[in-house]
Amino acid sequence: MLKLLLTCEHGGNQIPSEYASLFSGEEPILATHKGYDIGALELFNRMQEVADHHYHSEVSRLLVELNRSINHHNLLSGFTKALTPKEKEKLLDTYYFPYRHKVEKKVDKLASAGRKVLHIAVHTFTPVLDGEERQTDIGLLYDPKRKQEQEICKVWRSKMLEKDSNLQVRFNYPYLGVADGLPTALRRQFGEDEYLGIELEVNQKFALGDQQVWQQLQETITSALREVLKPLRVDNEYSELF
Repeated sequence: MLKLLLTCEHGGNQIPSEYASLFSGEEPILATHKGYDIGALELFNRMQEVADHHYHSEVSRLLVELNRSINHHNLLSGFTKALTPKEKEKLLDTYYFPYRHKVEKKVDKLASAGRKVLHIAVHTFTPVLDGEERQTDIGLLYDPKRKQEQEICKVWRSKMLEKDSNLQVRFNYPYLGVADGLPTALRRQFGEDEYLGIELEVNQKFALGDQQVWQQLQETITSALREVLKPLRVDNEYSELF
């Protein structure tokens, strides 16, 4: 039986008081896509109704980037890279490692109990980056080598388009599914029989635009996912999708 694990690494733009001085005079940047994934937490909360387990963070990605590996050059931002080694260690021990380990332990616990985990990491992306307009409404990111991830994305896309044929849903865009991120790290730890990882990327133009349209999109994404999950949640390892 498959279990859905939902995460949201960039749900907020909070800066703990002890680090507030690092952002003095630069607070406006926290309200932009550089500070957090606009609309991601709202979508994550909407999708919780179909999840078995869920974790999120509301600490700004400019404090520490929870969706990057420990050695990634963007793990810390320009605001926090100047911290002393001891201060960096404290920052990581307080915010980075507890979040990552919490998710890893949940996957390990479920896998050890014989449950396959479908992990969906909920993210949003800025409509325009470096002057280039992103050409999609929704991106579904997966590892092309993992055929089950690919199949779930294909079915999920199909279900969404059945509900709204005007949506533009693309695979591995605006980022590659194998780029550095939490699902990529978890794939290295768990085999395809134990773990499937998908990153959901939604254009922030919806969260920033007409709220009725935004609410409807959240419903479309969630209800389509519910339909995808239905045949996977039976006690039959040979489901119709696989």
